[in-house]
Amino acid sequence: MPGIRELTTLMQELQDQLAVCMRCGMCQAVCPLFAETGLESDVARGKLALLDGLVQEMFKNPKGVYERLNKCLLCGSCAANCPSGVNVMEIFIKARAILTGFMGLSHVKKVILRGVLSQPDIFDRMVEWGSKFQKIFTQPASELIGTSRARFVSPLLGNRHFKRLAPVPFHHMIPSLNTDRGHSGIKVAFYAGCLIDKIFPHVARDVIDVLNHHGVGIFMPEGQGCCGIPAISSGDTVTFNSLVRHNLEIFDAEKFDYLVTSCATCTSTIKEIWPMMADKDSGYVRTRVEKIAQKTLDINQFLVSKTGLENVKFDDHVDPVNVTYHDPCHLKKSLGVFAEPRSLIKANPGYRLQEMPESDRCCGLGGSFNLQYYELSANIGKLKMSNIKASGCQVVATGCPACMLQISDMLSKSGDKVIVKHPIEIYKEFIKNL
Repeated sequence: MPGIRELTTLMQELQDQLAVCMRCGMCQAVCPLFAETGLESDVARGKLALLDGLVQEMFKNPKGVYERLNKCLLCGSCAANCPSGVNVMEIFIKARAILTGFMGLSHVKKVILRGVLSQPDIFDRMVEWGSKFQKIFTQPASELIGTSRARFVSPLLGNRHFKRLAPVPFHHMIPSLNTDRGHSGIKVAFYAGCLIDKIFPHVARDVIDVLNHHGVGIFMPEGQGCCGIPAISSGDTVTFNSLVRHNLEIFDAEKFDYLVTSCATCTSTIKEIWPMMADKDSGYVRTRVEKIAQKTLDINQFLVSKTGLENVKFDDHVDPVNVTYHDPCHLKKSLGVFAEPRSLIKANPGYRLQEMPESDRCCGLGGSFNLQYYELSANIGKLKMSNIKASGCQVVATGCPACMLQISDMLSKSGDKVIVKHPIEIYKEFIKNL
């Protein structure tokens, strides 16, 4: 459990930032959760008003405060549109850490976060066992989209259509890499991330192939751990700091110019949440975190800004596939990356980009929000599905594996024949024919 000193520091930082909010209500117009419920307590302004009296409320009704704070997608829509520049994401994450430090983790979360997630070897082994036995409990849902559903009534899976765990995770396909700089003169560290490693390993393979094509040296150490977003979203600073330290140590083994990821959430976590929350009592850790955060880039951003894309014209008579693009919240709203994924898509002449309405509207997953409030999550996801269908596309691309899961669920349950891809897959299809 965090010490009194850490909690006091977080509390002071929280109070300083809360003073910036003018209670103007602009967050109402952009909050996907408020659009569903219409409840003031579900919008940022309502939560910030609650936090104004956090010290008193923490002693009166800590569980109630925590539940209201957890009913949030952490999509960043409110922060991105706040005229006062209130960093709502930072406030909510710090508030969750304060409340968890005061209340402690539930037994279930303690087992999952401290017992499993904080120990990458154990986490990997448990997921691998799960992949071996998942066929017993699941059945195919959509062959085109590649989704499954529960074979039996399940309180955890419910009526979801989900992507199954990959038979072979990426870290078994390619355990490690350390290649020299090629003709680009650049060397990167590649951070795979949990969902890419365990559900979408083909995306990681495409990243490696594309980097090799562009003559980029690759350092990929064994034993990569989670970026820590599930832990810090639950207020668990202990597990979060443990994972940050673990990843720093394995990436410290080699010099590189940039750290790249193909997961919007991992990119945002390393660039923004690591420096915000990582081990404030250790100057050495803080210095290393700030250094690696400055080097971290989304794979789309890296390719466009550092290596450049291939630009070769093919037969104009080829009838291109219509593709639309969904902007992940953590990529566009947090990091300002939105043109680069579209550039990768446009580089492939076999695809025609068709913009959907409200391409940056949240898909509704929100990590653990989807587990706790699936009905709300699905309702928000259905709006995204409608916008995808309105584009008339055969393929929808997005740069976040979590968004890929949510969109796959919505499309599969509706019976729509739309394939879900990562932009790197579309670009890889192009360069393999060069």
